Amino acid sequence: MSDRRGPGERIARLRPAYQADITAGTARFFEPRRTTCPWCGGAALTTRLRTRDLLQHKPGRFVLDRCEGCGHVFQNPMLSAEGLEFYYRDFYDGLGEKKLGDTFGGRTRTYRGRARSMLPHDSAPKTWLDVGTGHGHFCAAARQVLPDTVFDGLDFTDGVELAEREGRVERGHRGSFPELAPELAARYDVVSMFHYLEHSTDPDRELRAAREAVRPGGHLIVEVPDPESRYARLLGRWWLPWLQPQHLHFVPVANLRDRLASLGFTVVAEQHAEAHDPVDLLAAVWLALDHAAPREDAPWLPGPPGALRRALRAGLLIAGVPALAAGALLDRFAVRPLAHRLGVANAYRIVARRD
Repeated sequence: MSDRRGPGERIARLRPAYQADITAGTARFFEPRRTTCPWCGGAALTTRLRTRDLLQHKPGRFVLDRCEGCGHVFQNPMLSAEGLEFYYRDFYDGLGEKKLGDTFGGRTRTYRGRARSMLPHDSAPKTWLDVGTGHGHFCAAARQVLPDTVFDGLDFTDGVELAEREGRVERGHRGSFPELAPELAARYDVVSMFHYLEHSTDPDRELRAAREAVRPGGHLIVEVPDPESRYARLLGRWWLPWLQPQHLHFVPVANLRDRLASLGFTVVAEQHAEAHDPVDLLAAVWLALDHAAPREDAPWLPGPPGALRRALRAGLLIAGVPALAAGALLDRFAVRPLAHRLGVANAYRIVARRD
């Protein structure tokens, strides 16, 4: 439930707990470093990226490794249960609830496009489970495309409870999908995972849960960042879909196709241009500006910034407006029409039928 106090008061209230967590050190936020690929078991690993938290600016350093055998990219060392709690805290919920809610709520056109991707394969599904639904904005928009479909949502945050209260989903399931899957067995015509799988500590377990929840003959839709996008290499740590530390796994499309086949699915559609979100250059400029500017107030900082630091931040961000505008125009009008042809599409979408 939203906190009605002002941001400054809420930040001050949260600061002592955050400072206690930080004082205790960040080592406990990580699992032991892996020496093999979690996807294929291969031992040939190379470092793909080293970065910090470029969105919330919480403390910590994060490494992404790439398996030279299968191409899977994963966070290594990976966040522990304590790390997941610390870095997700106030990101989608709490302090971040309104900002992320406004962002996701303004993407109706994208959500309708995702819903329409099912029409060639099932034009009138009766039941649909959206896994990682957040505040349920996809389900609300998808209902405009499929008005006779009943949409349920699943998420491990309290956003799914908000989605149910607001009527965006018929039923909100809160918790771990693999743990909830047995009670949802063969209940759904469609299970969707839109930018969910990359957040999971065990993507294979999530895919097996999806197979359990979707009925035979039903469909699974998976949309994830594409680690083979040229932008991933060209923009480096400024490529927004890396999203450290929340994104744990990046699955190349061939790997996902093979794994789905092994689970008894038939891939009926693979989309790249349709899944591309034209924000790469705009986001890269924003991340760089935000990184260079003095921090805005947050409870994981020792104290609020003074007037001078706030003025410096505002000045730098204002100076960056032309670059932000140029990035947005290039994203939408120059790159978007050619994204797949240029190999810079930042995501892909798979539609698979459960046999």
